[in-house]
Amino acid sequence: MPRQGYPGGAAWSVDDIPYGGLVRTAVRDDAQLFYTLATASFVEITSDLYTRNLIEFFRGDAEVETWLARGWEPEELQHGAALRRYVETAWPDFDWVDGYRRFMAEFTQFCSVDQLAPTRTLEMAARCVVETGTASFYRMLSEISPEPVLRTLTARIRADEVRHYKHFYRYYLRYRALERPGRRAVLSTLWHRVGEVDAEDAFYAFKHVYLATHPGAAFERKDYVAFRTGFRRLAQRHFPYAMAVKMLLKPLGLSGPVGRVVLPAATAATRLLLLR
Repeated sequence: MPRQGYPGGAAWSVDDIPYGGLVRTAVRDDAQLFYTLATASFVEITSDLYTRNLIEFFRGDAEVETWLARGWEPEELQHGAALRRYVETAWPDFDWVDGYRRFMAEFTQFCSVDQLAPTRTLEMAARCVVETGTASFYRMLSEISPEPVLRTLTARIRADEVRHYKHFYRYYLRYRALERPGRRAVLSTLWHRVGEVDAEDAFYAFKHVYLATHPGAAFERKDYVAFRTGFRRLAQRHFPYAMAVKMLLKPLGLSGPVGRVVLPAATAATRLLLLR
């Protein structure tokens, strides 16, 4: 699936990933990795819903609308498609199509524009948090992956997410100059989004991955808690906290000396928050 082009966009497509060389024996028995990748594929490939909401929110800003529609959305959808192909190649018994259909039937009831931040500046700050999380997440997967094709794929996605962060940050600066929010409001937005570790999209995506692999079983909240616990164990050892916190603090515009003082405490607080 070739990527829809946009100036400065990703220089790769799903067809560039060497799925034929995937070493199934390295991943097929790793349930935590399966659930992580399948859940991520559901969330990423639903980016058209997120884009629709963002375009509605930023209606009238032609530059932002164009980038969201022609740059961000196609690349995010490509991430989902690439992850889907990986999951279907590594775990061919998983019925991705049926699981995703059921996920969409439930999740679309919750994905709406009224969930966005109260101002455009703060929503751009929130977007920086989201891209920080995804860039850090895919960096971690790339570094710890036991399988070479997955290392290649997640490294490509990580690079895209870092670039997306730079776009959102640039738009954040533009809106900050217009709306002039207080630093406390920005900090509150950043902290609130960092704390959304159990976001609805990830919860419902995992739920329907789980149900697709346990036909006839009842899904319980404890199943998701167990999945999150497994992820936290990985993150505790491998998540790039220093990188993530530097990206998170950037919208606050702290001076160099202040940033260096704040960084250790912010890193520790973020670690506790994400692993709670």
